[in-house]
Amino acid sequence: MPPRRERREQVRTVTAAGRTLRVSVRPGTDDGVPALLLVNGIGASLEVLQPFVDALDTRRTVVRFDVPGVGGSPRPLMPYVLPTFSPVVASLLTQLGLDEPVDVLGFSWGGGLAQQFAVQHRRRCRRLILAATGTGSLMVPAHPKVLARMLTPRRHRDPVYASQIAGELYGGTMRTDPQRAARALHAATRLGPRRGYYYQLAAGTGWSSLPFLRLIRQPTLIVAGDDDPIIPVVNARVMSRLIPDAQLHVYEGGHLAMITEAGEFAPVVEEFLDA
Repeated sequence: MPPRRERREQVRTVTAAGRTLRVSVRPGTDDGVPALLLVNGIGASLEVLQPFVDALDTRRTVVRFDVPGVGGSPRPLMPYVLPTFSPVVASLLTQLGLDEPVDVLGFSWGGGLAQQFAVQHRRRCRRLILAATGTGSLMVPAHPKVLARMLTPRRHRDPVYASQIAGELYGGTMRTDPQRAARALHAATRLGPRRGYYYQLAAGTGWSSLPFLRLIRQPTLIVAGDDDPIIPVVNARVMSRLIPDAQLHVYEGGHLAMITEAGEFAPVVEEFLDA
């Protein structure tokens, strides 16, 4: 009999295209189901996505990683931008033995990298999910006060501060229960050096997917909250019109619903992936 495949989640360090990344793989129970790659938001370690991973069907292999200088990945020796980091993601999948096309879900900042990956490595991406994300520098921006909060990683390092600004920054259920934001961002998470946050912030500076949205040919699900101060919902509507094979799902909630309301969010994603 062939050896039984290990199904427990594994966290390890992988070097891909010269970048060293901390990676988590939750093997699925059905090898016929495409793996799902999760690309996280700015400053967040892979642990932040745990509630969403736990809510997904166990048939599906789930891969997530810390970008350089965030969570458990070492600080990069030199800065990076989305077009140069996309090949790192492709190399990571190869190193993990995932040669077949995968599904890709990009959350917030990760949605920018997911869009870049879908165009730059279209044969590696089967379906695309863009959650609480926009088109980068060319988009309807958040309020200046919200943008100012995003310039510092303090909310990832200070639970009290995270609670104080949660409603204003994240909207949705954070307005009535701001402690949820602190729990979501700080429960069992790992913090990298502050410089990692700024590298990640700089990676998207000046970048926009708006000129190439029509080149995204994969079936795409755009998921957006109607009370997201960071990414106003109008951006999702623009993206859904410009991506050729896109569908839009607008939910009642804010920026962190994928994590704080994972039980409601995951079935929407599952239905799209299984279509």
